[in-house]
Amino acid sequence: MSVQENIRRLDSQGVPGREIARRLGVSRDSVAKYAEQQDFSPAPPAASARPGGSVLTGFERIIEVWLAEDQRRPRKQRHTAKRIFDRLVDEHGFTGTYSPVQRHVKKWAARNRQDGEGYTELVWPAGTVQVDFGQAEAIIAGIRQVLHILVVTFPFSNMRFVQAYRGETAECVCHGLRTVFEHIGAAPRHLVFDNATGIGRRVGTKVVESKLFAAFKLHYRSESRYCNPYSGHEKGNVENAVGFLRRNLMVPEPEAATLAGLNEVLLARCDALAATTHYREGLPLGELFVQDRAASLALPGIGFDPVRYESRKADKTGNLLIDGNTYAAGPAFHGRMLTVGLRHDVVQILDEHAEPVRSFPRAFGRQTETIFEPASLLPLLVTKPGAWGHSPLRALVTDPVRDWLDKATATDRRRLLNAVDAASGSAGFDAAIAAADTLIRRGDTPDMAALGMLARRLAHGTEPAAANVDLSVYDTFTTLNTSTGEVA
Repeated sequence: MSVQENIRRLDSQGVPGREIARRLGVSRDSVAKYAEQQDFSPAPPAASARPGGSVLTGFERIIEVWLAEDQRRPRKQRHTAKRIFDRLVDEHGFTGTYSPVQRHVKKWAARNRQDGEGYTELVWPAGTVQVDFGQAEAIIAGIRQVLHILVVTFPFSNMRFVQAYRGETAECVCHGLRTVFEHIGAAPRHLVFDNATGIGRRVGTKVVESKLFAAFKLHYRSESRYCNPYSGHEKGNVENAVGFLRRNLMVPEPEAATLAGLNEVLLARCDALAATTHYREGLPLGELFVQDRAASLALPGIGFDPVRYESRKADKTGNLLIDGNTYAAGPAFHGRMLTVGLRHDVVQILDEHAEPVRSFPRAFGRQTETIFEPASLLPLLVTKPGAWGHSPLRALVTDPVRDWLDKATATDRRRLLNAVDAASGSAGFDAAIAAADTLIRRGDTPDMAALGMLARRLAHGTEPAAANVDLSVYDTFTTLNTSTGEVA
C-alpha cells in the first residue's frame, strides 16, 4: 500500500510517470495502473477455482445422476461423498482419490440448495420443556451398565434435568417427568417430544399416544407436541443438553449402590447448574428459571402412579410372557387369567381379585432364563419331591442343603422342603435356607420347629454368631478331694 500511495502522491504533484518509475524502482505499467485507477473501495474476495480436478472427467454426470435420485429418497438413506467414491471405484473403475469426489459433491449440493432449506431460530416461551433420551454408562452396585438417560430441558432458562433408567418405555418417561415435576414444584404447560421417545408418535398431522401418557397429561393438565420425523433441530435445546449432561455429569462414570441413589445424585448436580450464566442473557440460569416455574401449572395433590395394567393367561407351569421375558407366577396359577402391573422398575402379578401375588424387578432386554421367586416353587416340590433334581431352585440353595436333599429319601426331602416353605412365609426364603444350612452343618435334624425358629432369628438378626465354646471355665466350680478321689 505504501508504494501505491507514493505513486498517487507523486502523480498528484505532476511528476511524469517515467520519473515516478525511476524514483520508486517500479515499472511504468504499474505507475500507469495505480495513477489511473478511479476506485480503491474494498471488494469482496472472489472464490478461485481449485486447479486440477481433471481426474473426474467423464464421472461428473454419473455423480450428479446419483445425487439427483437421492432427492426422492429418505434423508437417512442418501449417498454420502464416501459412498459415491466407493461406488465409482467398484462399479466404474475410478482410479482417482477421494478428495476431488468430495469437492464435487459439496459444490453440487451448494448449487442445488433450495431457498426453503436451512434452519430458523426458535423462540420458546417460559413454562415449556423439551424431552428426549440419550445413553450413558454408569456403575450400579459394582456392575457397569448402559443406561437410558431421560433429559428434560427448559429452553427459556436453559435449566436441564436428567434421570437414568434401564429402558425407554412409557412407564420410564412418566416416572421421570413426575420426578422432575415434583422436584421443581410445578408442571410445565407444554411438553415437546421426539417421535421415538416411547409415549407417542406423529405421522403427518396424526398423533397416536399411549394410554398411560394420555392419562399422565390429564393428571397434570399439560399439553404435548411431537416433532417431525428426522427433525431434531425442532428441539435443539434438549439435543444439545443430552451431550452436555453426559459429558459434564457422567464423566467419569458415576457410581452408586442403586439406580434410585444415582438419580438423586444427578438431580443434585443439575440443581448446581442454576449458578451458571445463560449463554445469551448474561444472567444466572436460576434467575431465569423462576420465570419458567411461574409460567407452569400447580401440581395436583396426588402424584401420578405410572403403571400399566395388562391381562395375561398363565401357561401350564404358571409362567407369564411379558415384553418378551418369562415371569413365574407359580405352579398354583397355571391356566388362570392374571393381571400384570408394569412399572419402570417392577413387574407385579395380581390374581383375579386384584390381590398381589408376586413382584419382580423388571427386566429390560431379552432374558434367556425364567424370572421367578424361589419360594413360589416350594409348594409344588413338597407335592412332587421327585422333581427336585431338575428344579431351577436347586441351583439357588447352599451346597450343604443341596447335598442333603440330593441324598435324602422322598419322605425326608418332602419334610425339609415343607419346613423351608413354612419358614419362608414368615422369615423369607434366604433366611429359611440359611437356617437349614446351619442345622445341617451342626449335624442337627432340620425339622419344621427348629428350622422355623432359627429362620426368624436370622431374619431379625437376633441369632448369635457361631463360635467355639471353652468348657474349661466350668472347672472352677469343681474341686477334687485328693484323699477320697471324689469330685466335690
